[in-house]
Amino acid sequence: MIAMTVDDERPMLAALTAAVSASPDISSVMEFTTCSSALEWAENNTVDVAFLDISMRGMGGLKLAEKIVELHPDCRIIFCTGYTQYALDAIQLHVSGYLLKPITAEAVQKELDYIKGRKAKEKLLSVQCFGSFEVMAQGKPLNFKRSKSKELLAVLIDRRGAGITAKEICAVMWPEGGNDSKNINYLHQLFSDLRHTLELAGAADVLQQNGYAYSLDMDRIDCDYYSYLHTGRPEFRGEYMIQYSWAEDTAGFLSHK
Repeated sequence: MIAMTVDDERPMLAALTAAVSASPDISSVMEFTTCSSALEWAENNTVDVAFLDISMRGMGGLKLAEKIVELHPDCRIIFCTGYTQYALDAIQLHVSGYLLKPITAEAVQKELDYIKGRKAKEKLLSVQCFGSFEVMAQGKPLNFKRSKSKELLAVLIDRRGAGITAKEICAVMWPEGGNDSKNINYLHQLFSDLRHTLELAGAADVLQQNGYAYSLDMDRIDCDYYSYLHTGRPEFRGEYMIQYSWAEDTAGFLSHK
């Protein structure tokens, strides 16, 4: 794994980098004393795990973490700090770990072992977003009962693991009709159909629901879109989910990127 360490206190940064470098799971470590220099490097390079001090000058560790995840959705964030009051903010960012200083190599390795466990999850779906949207499970195309069920999955894929409510989904799939009761009821039928389709393919665990928000477990999905954001491969040639007009916004983002 390629790691990044960021702390604006040089002695703390040196100790953190040494602890991270001690892990056999880390192939290289880039260290930074400012948030701006760390973000500039992340904009042009791959980073698998970022160890960030929270209380830093400039944008601070929390904001830096948000920007790194925007660039690299699969990057794991581990906050390193001497202050426990930041724990709630860290949890709300869905970080992978939270270490209290002084940080040891043993503590770092424990967090990396947890990350490896998450990454080792079996990929249940293989998804193509570049060009037309297609989904495979166990080497075979996923058989959708309704074309709209496939579009529903595409909307969730486009969200990259972020939660989205039924009303928000309706606004995407039926922009003119909005979230009226007819569309909401139909959407519930589509979710039922999608769950059944995923269950038959052995991929039921991909679909998640937390209260009123729906999302996908990104760790269970092999997707060209996610891979491109993380590694720059495969090459993006300007076409993204061409069946769906709402996907043009993401296509524009990718073209600009």
